[in-house]
Amino acid sequence: MYQITTLNKISPVGLGRFTDAYTISEDLETANGILVRSQDMHTMEFSDNLLAIARAGAGVNNIPLDRCSEKGIVVFNTPGANANAVKELVMAAIFLSARNLPDALAWVQTLGKGTGDVGAAVEKGKGQFAGNEIKGKTLGVIGLGAIGVLVANTAQKLGMDVIGYDPFITLHSAHELSNKIPVVTDFGDLFPVCDYLTIHVPALDDTKGMINSKSFSQMKNGTVLINFSRGNLVNDDNLVGALKSGKVRKYVTDFPNNKLINQENVICIPHLGASTEEAEENCALMAADQLIDYIENGNIVNSVNFPTLSLGKINKQATARICILNKNIPTMLGKITGILADMNVNIRDLINKSKGNYAYTLLDVDSTIDAKALKKKLAVEGIISIRIIK
Repeated sequence: MYQITTLNKISPVGLGRFTDAYTISEDLETANGILVRSQDMHTMEFSDNLLAIARAGAGVNNIPLDRCSEKGIVVFNTPGANANAVKELVMAAIFLSARNLPDALAWVQTLGKGTGDVGAAVEKGKGQFAGNEIKGKTLGVIGLGAIGVLVANTAQKLGMDVIGYDPFITLHSAHELSNKIPVVTDFGDLFPVCDYLTIHVPALDDTKGMINSKSFSQMKNGTVLINFSRGNLVNDDNLVGALKSGKVRKYVTDFPNNKLINQENVICIPHLGASTEEAEENCALMAADQLIDYIENGNIVNSVNFPTLSLGKINKQATARICILNKNIPTMLGKITGILADMNVNIRDLINKSKGNYAYTLLDVDSTIDAKALKKKLAVEGIISIRIIK
């Protein structure tokens, strides 16, 4: 029996994936897997029972990745599962800012408090909220992952001129992106020509504050900046200055904070990017399926700290599957196979991959395994964890 712990409200559709072989609880001490959305896990202690954490969403800055890697805890995310929901809200943000809708909506609500003719007041005052059409305007999309590609393609279909920026664009994203959208690899080619900029990159040490005073100095006057990725990607102090100077006309963000609330020309949305019923179900389904596949078969798909690697479902003709997480150091695979050969264990199938400082090896074997003896022999430098699935 495996135990799955949930740290946030997880869609029942996703939880329905777990069979009678699993129990769902809030107990961290005995958890084999954790399903989480946005709860901060950095101060949590993880027991030796924990095999994996599945984030029902794309961002994993709420999870201590380095500590998880050192303990052999695989961290999954669900890229693309909420992409359509975020894309739709980004497009809404473009329209909100282009047509000055938040200010207009707030103003019209004040008209009902008087005794005058509302219709006449509307006709008299509506001119102050005149905006612009987005057709023919240039949109810069920073980051061409699942969300960025959808935003870029949709904006182009609406008549915008779109330019993408992503120095690390994947083959899949390049294939999905419209071939009419140019991609640049230098901010300097993007900022001066864009009327709108939207950010779609992960929050990493090297992306924190990536939109800063230098960025603002390169932008067109009156640029609209949209951020539905992570709040700390934009330097708020520099942003306030850019708003006051008119360099940035509007800032639309899904991440309000004390500096931004009530700031003129800032439209704050309360982190609704992925808050649709469909997105929550999609994320929960993907997270649950990835967790189940790893626990039952040892396969890794969409991990942020260990390599993608799969031998499919456990071969019924094999005696056992050995799952080994280790540091990515020379001769490690040779040590593993050599020790198995010394134990007279026949390897039926094997796959090994690395990702950064870590590697993963899956082996289907035809011989009965003495788990205790194997772990003792593999207690060498660089081995993080050994699991045998029968």
